[in-house]
Formats: sequence, C-alpha cells, structure tokens
Amino acid sequence: MDPLLVRAARREPVEHTPVWFMRQAGRSLPEYRAVRERHSFWEVAGTPELCAEVTLQPVRRHGVDAAVMFADIMTPVLGMGIEVDLVEGVGPVVGEPVRTIADVERLRVPDPEEAFAPVLDAIRIVRGELTDERAVIGFCGGPFTVAGYLVEGKPSREFATVKALMYREPDVWRGLMEKLTDCFAGYVAAQARAGADVVQLFDSWVGALSPADYEEFVAPWSARILAAVDVPTIHFGTGASTLLPAMARTGGDVIGLDWRIALDEGWALAGEERAVQGNLDPAVLLGPWERVEAAAREILDRANARPGHIFNLGHGVLPRTDPDLVSRLAELVQERTVEARA
Repeated sequence: MDPLLVRAARREPVEHTPVWFMRQAGRSLPEYRAVRERHSFWEVAGTPELCAEVTLQPVRRHGVDAAVMFADIMTPVLGMGIEVDLVEGVGPVVGEPVRTIADVERLRVPDPEEAFAPVLDAIRIVRGELTDERAVIGFCGGPFTVAGYLVEGKPSREFATVKALMYREPDVWRGLMEKLTDCFAGYVAAQARAGADVVQLFDSWVGALSPADYEEFVAPWSARILAAVDVPTIHFGTGASTLLPAMARTGGDVIGLDWRIALDEGWALAGEERAVQGNLDPAVLLGPWERVEAAAREILDRANARPGHIFNLGHGVLPRTDPDLVSRLAELVQERTVEARA
C-alpha cells in the first residue's frame, strides 16, 4: 500500500489525516543542534549519513507521517556554479548576484545524478529506514524565490531589484528562469527516482507578486518543474492567497496554504478537485497548549474529514518552538481524525 501522505495527496481514503511539519528537520530539535555543534549546515546537507539522520530525527520524536529531506532552498544552485553563504540571522547571501545575460550564460545545468549525489544517497537511506506507511518528501525551492535570492543577492521583502529586472530586462529574466527550471526539473526527477514519494515545490516569496505578474513571469516555469515527476507534488507559497487559483492552474496535486486564509476558503479557491495542505500559524506553537489545541481543532473542523487534507503549519517550525508541543500536535491530529472516520 502507498504511504498515507501519497494517498491523501491523491484524495483517496486514509485512516487518519496525515501530518508533517515544514522545517521539522532541524531548528527546534535539541538533537539537531547537537549535530550542528560538530558540523556546518553544508557539511550536514552534503554528507548522506548526516543528512539522513537529521531528516529522520523528527519522525522518531514526533511520530509524524512523513520525513522531509534536510536541504536548503539554495541547494540546487550550488551545482550551477553559484557560491552561497548561509548567514545567521540573515539567510542566503550570494556574493555575485545574477543580473545580466552574461551572468545567466555562465550558469551551468548540472547532471543531477552527479551534482546532487549526496542528497540522492540520503533519500535512499531514509526510504530504507522508514516504514511503508510513512512517506519521504523531496524538496525544491520555487523558481521565483530562488531567482529572487540570486538577483537581490540576499533576502528581500520588496524584491524591487527583481521586479525591475523582470520589467526592464525580460530576456534576462526568461533566460534565468529557463536555466533554473532545467536544473530544478532534473533535481526533482532525480529525487523521485531515488525514492522520494512526494515532492514539494516551496516558493516562499511568490506572494510578493500580483496575479498577473505571477502568470507571466513565474507560472510557465513552475509548471514545468511540477510536471517533471510522476509522484504527487505539493505546490506551496507564502502570502499567496490571491494567487491560489493561478497556482492551482499551474500545477500540483496538493496546494499548500499558509495561515493567512481559512483552510476551507483556501480550498475553495484552489478547487475542490485538489488536495490541500495546511495551515496552522507556526507562531501559535509559541503559546500555551490550550491555544494550539483550539487552533488545530478549528482547522480540522474546516477540513471536515474531506479526502485530500494534509495537516501542516502555514510555514516552517520556528526555532523557539517547544518540541513537546509539536509531538502533542501530531498526536492530536492523528487521534482526532481517526475518531472522525470511525
């Protein structure tokens, strides 16, 4: 039988609502911090055994229904010849931003089996360690978000440099998106071949765009990445409530919802024929258990036991989150939804 998450993504009947958490592999776990005391981020991500260990830690601790691979949104661009520093408190920083056609032409599209061998080996280890009912989730940054880091050179809220490039130099933008899409499509396809049961396209900052700009400057390339695998896909963006119909048209068996929209309202915008994932505000987990429980129950009530709901946060686990609350939340979702189906 396919893993629970795979069946939910296909809107098939499941024993309980599957639950996992974005950024569950790391950040809040003391066992992850112990690994990081001895190894850098890129060392963990680039060593299959360490990557697999960090990926499996939250499954052991929280009892979640899936393991999401430990990787950074910028992992695939390393194989394209770009140097990225992960600066504490800032995020990905690119020393030489990509802003001209010459910059784009210097980017290479690597052989995924060679360039991403550590990630693929880690997937094989994780798939071998998990029970059949638990899924391995492959992970890839969305093309707009990654392009944003490459063009801006560091995280941005306004994306003014990116938008100026899109509007003033559309050929440069299209060239960059073509290169990223070729690389990312190969990356996710290789993850699926290695044993990933599901792939999530994580376009963190796509909500900075208007629907019209999304359709013109992002959708065609995201569609190609999502179509590159024959396993279920999750299409997620933050601040993207106005983009949900367009994102659903672009692709993804599952549309991820952040916390800024009620789950049933987001589901209606994405289309009832799609599965949805979400959507507890990660900051709720910084409060008392009573508030966490009430918020989770409201989301489950809005899902109403319909086929196709995957419980998750509306973004990643925050570093200050108490791991015990995460475990209690996973248990609540699993037990409550078993009862609802009884």
